[in-house]
Amino acid sequence: MRRALVTGGSGALGAAMCRKLASDGHHVHVHANRAASRAEALAAEINAAGGSADAIVFDVTDADAAAAALEALTREEAVQILVNNAGIHDDAVMAGMSRAQWSHVIDVSLNGFFHVTQPLLLAMIRTRWGRIVNISSVSAVMGNRGQVNYAAAKAGLHGAARALAREVASRGITVNTVAPGIIASPMAESAFPPEAIEQLVPMKRAGTPEEVAALVAFLASDAAGYISGQVISINGGMI
Repeated sequence: MRRALVTGGSGALGAAMCRKLASDGHHVHVHANRAASRAEALAAEINAAGGSADAIVFDVTDADAAAAALEALTREEAVQILVNNAGIHDDAVMAGMSRAQWSHVIDVSLNGFFHVTQPLLLAMIRTRWGRIVNISSVSAVMGNRGQVNYAAAKAGLHGAARALAREVASRGITVNTVAPGIIASPMAESAFPPEAIEQLVPMKRAGTPEEVAALVAFLASDAAGYISGQVISINGGMI
């Protein structure tokens, strides 16, 4: 049984990925920062359904806290599947964007990627098998008004993943990025009414968290062993 860590695993998209990875036979560490109770509830749900999961709580923007949590997590066995899903929005047009809005969004998505991935790499390398999947956004691919900070943070993951893919390819580790479009969630429903989705998405509907989870699970599988350094969009034909 391989071990998987999903950062931001307590949210709607993260939870779908946790459930799918668990159903594929992996032990899943459901990560949360402030939503510890949601992560614990999801882990309990997975265990009750016959899977294997537990909750882990730390702030991905705190390098020392992340390192301590991950050192304890990998003391006896490597985490071989990592899904960097943690990310936040703090939208504003750039002319009115504060330094705090810029820095916090970058800190969670991009610095968080480093704070979580780097401590896990050596143990993963020693096993000579690993899957790293970063969750980006259509905003990083085509841009979106009011999301300069978010687009910059997620686009940074694209370059980081391509470079890291080259560094670890010979050790049996793949690194890929998934860029979802409009995915059904309470936040998406408030931001994108049905008529807006019909105009923006050629498929005339939002995607589901389960569709994204299926792609992530494939990239985390043995079957995807020759796919690395890629940015894969899942957006209903938006681009």
